Amino acid sequence: MSSFLLSVATVGLLLAGISSAWSQGTLRLVKERGYLICGSSQGLAGFSRPDAAGKWVGFDTDFCRALAAAIFNDPERTRYIPLSAKDRLTALQSGEIDVLARTTTWTLSRDAGQGLSFTAVNYFDGQGFLVRRALGVGSARELNDASICVAQGTTNELNAADFFRTNGLAYKVVTFQTVDEIANAYQAGRCDTLTTDLSQLASIRLTLANPDDHRLLPDVISKEPLGPWVRRGDDQWFDVVRWTLFAMLNAEELGITQGNVKEMMNSTNPEIRRLLGVEGKFGEALGLTSDWAARIIRAVGNYGESFERNLGSKSPMNLPRGLK
Repeated sequence: MSSFLLSVATVGLLLAGISSAWSQGTLRLVKERGYLICGSSQGLAGFSRPDAAGKWVGFDTDFCRALAAAIFNDPERTRYIPLSAKDRLTALQSGEIDVLARTTTWTLSRDAGQGLSFTAVNYFDGQGFLVRRALGVGSARELNDASICVAQGTTNELNAADFFRTNGLAYKVVTFQTVDEIANAYQAGRCDTLTTDLSQLASIRLTLANPDDHRLLPDVISKEPLGPWVRRGDDQWFDVVRWTLFAMLNAEELGITQGNVKEMMNSTNPEIRRLLGVEGKFGEALGLTSDWAARIIRAVGNYGESFERNLGSKSPMNLPRGLK
């Protein structure tokens, strides 16, 4: 028993040491390592998945590349760890990843009780339902006694339970850990409907054998603010991650694009000059160079460019932009 207690105490000291290292600066650790470790999905079209050449691409992948560009002036100095919904927060808590950029909803329980911090909303989603057209269902309120495929360890489980309870509907839940498992189970007929965020449903629908045989129901049963997460207690790293997104948003508002960023360095607009580091030393406050935002825009473009390329009208997803 005493050796067991000693082991527990030792583990506690080790964890405390790791926590202390984090508090000294994730940015410093990332710089010393030479690359960023980004938690990603296990393969979600439009957001993060390997392409035919094995390169990770997508809206969330663009954010990780932007962060690496801000730090190293090289968007490719990033490593991606595919994570299930069940394991994603644990991986961040344990230090396996530096940042979680993986369609993860901002909730009170996650923000307040798990030692993690949500940085900023990069996509506002909502939960819906995917069904076969042959089922003849026009609304989720017609799904009484339906079997539902859902990802384990997500807000989708609770939202579905709340929806069916509120509407006095019976249902059978069938849980899986990965998006591929959910899609395969739905395709195989193991459930009547699949529920998750609308963006993910659109992505899954594209992977089905006959996408036109399936439809997204009009019901939107939740608000899902998505965005990157970091460990709590490292304010500098929190700011670096948050302002990487804000830089992409500000660039779009100011008309700065991947194609004109070099030209914009000569702008007389003081806002543009400050954002691109021509005037002031705002990057120093983040532990970055003055041209950190210009590096981001050169690497991935502004927010609108990334959205359209991966999720919007220039992508197979063809999702509308804005609050659902």
